[in-house]
Amino acid sequence: MTTETYRDAWGIPHLRASSARELARAQGRVTAHDRAWQLEVERHRAQGTSASFLGADARSWDVFARRARIEDTARRCFAALERRDPETADWVRAYADGVDESLPAGARRAPEFARTGLTPGRWQPWTPLAVWLATHILFAGFPAKLWREQAVRHLGPGAVGLFATDGPGTAGSNGWLVTGDRTATGHALIAGDPHRFIEDPGVYQQIRLACPEFDVIGLAVPGVPGIAHFGHTGTAAWAITNAMADYQDLYRERLRRTGAGIEALSPDGTWQRVTRHTETVHVAGGPPVEIEVVETPRGPVIAGGPEGLDPFGESRADGTGAVPGPVGRGAEALALRYPPRVTEDLGFSALLPLLRARTVADIDRALDAWTEPVNVVQAADTAGGTLHRVAGHVPVRAEANRLRPVPAWEPGHDWHGAHETPYARPATEDGIAVMANARGLATPLGIEFAPPHRAARIRALLDGGRAWTADDMPAIHTDTHLGSAAPLLDHLAALTGLTPAAEALRDRLLAWDRRMDADSTDAAVYAAVRGAVVRRLAAHPVFAPLTAPPAYPDVLLPWLALVPRVGHALEHLLGADDLYGIDRAAAVRTALEEVAAAPPAAPWSATHRLAPWRALPTEPHLAADEPGLAGDHDCVLCTSAVPGLTDRAARGPAARYVWDLADRAGSRWVVPFGADGVPGAPHHRDQLPLWLEGRLVPVVTDWTLLTPEPAERTEPAEPATPDPTEETDD
Repeated sequence: MTTETYRDAWGIPHLRASSARELARAQGRVTAHDRAWQLEVERHRAQGTSASFLGADARSWDVFARRARIEDTARRCFAALERRDPETADWVRAYADGVDESLPAGARRAPEFARTGLTPGRWQPWTPLAVWLATHILFAGFPAKLWREQAVRHLGPGAVGLFATDGPGTAGSNGWLVTGDRTATGHALIAGDPHRFIEDPGVYQQIRLACPEFDVIGLAVPGVPGIAHFGHTGTAAWAITNAMADYQDLYRERLRRTGAGIEALSPDGTWQRVTRHTETVHVAGGPPVEIEVVETPRGPVIAGGPEGLDPFGESRADGTGAVPGPVGRGAEALALRYPPRVTEDLGFSALLPLLRARTVADIDRALDAWTEPVNVVQAADTAGGTLHRVAGHVPVRAEANRLRPVPAWEPGHDWHGAHETPYARPATEDGIAVMANARGLATPLGIEFAPPHRAARIRALLDGGRAWTADDMPAIHTDTHLGSAAPLLDHLAALTGLTPAAEALRDRLLAWDRRMDADSTDAAVYAAVRGAVVRRLAAHPVFAPLTAPPAYPDVLLPWLALVPRVGHALEHLLGADDLYGIDRAAAVRTALEEVAAAPPAAPWSATHRLAPWRALPTEPHLAADEPGLAGDHDCVLCTSAVPGLTDRAARGPAARYVWDLADRAGSRWVVPFGADGVPGAPHHRDQLPLWLEGRLVPVVTDWTLLTPEPAERTEPAEPATPDPTEETDD
């Protein structure tokens, strides 16, 4: 069958094929050509084999992936997909076949393969599902339940609200919909930007997919067929943000080892045998690590085991042992329960219907099959229809499950089906709908949400106009007003008896326009004072019990780190009526005097620099060359540093988009780096200057304006690298 690949001036692939299946195969081929290294990293992360070529830094993730049964869950979900929806299963298989066809040639383009000695392996039909699950399993932030448990234990129940905010490991986004009543064309606009860890290559792939059934532009996830989160079909468009829903549970298990295997204490008081086997995690440059993979009726055990709770749940060469549980009651472990493991459904049956959608009603029906991550969705069509809903699987269970780990041996913590996801009717308020991870549609489904500042600021900006155009949207994308600055500035205003230098600095900050602009020295001063306040509060003895988290795996520790928790909750901590007797005025005074003694002379962008994640460490001199940024965590331009720890931003807009329903060719998009994942390639970082300046790349829809690419010569995939040895013992 015929397939054609075209590129625009930015190297973005536009694919045309004679069927949806052949198009999926072509998408796999072009992604393997452009992103071979990224695809293989993601495949190995999903399998829990990335440490075999990335080294010890990847070990904790690999152990988690193995113990959480990510690949096994993907296999089960694919087998169920073959039974329930064979067309989609075959479509996914075609994508994996396409990856295999181009992966060897793509690997020869990517220098990382030679650097690590990695040989491309074979993609299985379920690999795209495994990549999707591995990418999103932490989106709901279940480790926050461990933080809440610790905070309540040491500070009391009020700590849940005080520290409730978009935490350091959670992804967010901005999104807004403006109906035709508020645009210059009379048709809707949808715009926004997903906030994720900035990765190089990027986590989103600009792409166009066309066949006789559909012609869709959008942002794909490399390794996954179709366009899931952000797309425009010509007559309908959609976009998402993280709903901040809680849909994963942690269970404290009591386990004991017997001559026949391992048993878990059940709610009825009996000991029930659980499944277990051993696997070996291979580590480049280090000894292999043997782990025990255990699964109870609640779910896979991700920390601890029959000998107790230890950091890795593995046999380690250093001889350190586990922390045993109470004698006679079994040792403590943590089991993770997550929807795809229970339902054998990852929601892939939504992907083809989304591509085929012509109206918001089509998008709505497609999203009924969505599973995870749980999203807030906005959609519009050319007939004037709009949609604002939550999509995803949120189990019905006890409120305690949502707040903290619950005891598996006590009754009352079972799952009972799924919640009906909420809709907004009407979809917009005065022609505007905004989604930015704050409380809203998804409030009944979650515990912690982002502060309201981004959502409120977007709405305020949109309320100021009645004839919006696509060209107007970047000014909203890049707005730098910091809505969360007020509590700290109020504390500064109340100070008396300051030294002359501190008083002058205080007055300067009170006159500041509260914009975190790249060239603003006042913004740098504010950030310096804020960081100093965070460090002083975090160092107070009342928080001392929270400075050393329990022995959980490293992959969970970002949610348990005290300084980031204080930094992201600073607004709440400073605004509370009382903070455990802490003299906040003294902390603010000391911080101000410290900064006044040596105030920053450079602008905010001097320290607020991009810090993208790469699977292989970057040379230090290259990391130092990463660009400076505007924005901050609570700005619409959400470039997230960690106050009190670092000004460098690891998270930010992983893409920006404007979907124009009047004319798809009027749409715009941009990603932080470029379409090509190969360092040094012409399109590897060519969009970075635009991304930094807030400019967007035009979406090209006229095939005659694109450059056809010669048919790629494909070849059989090289034999897969042997999987790590696995020993089983049921």
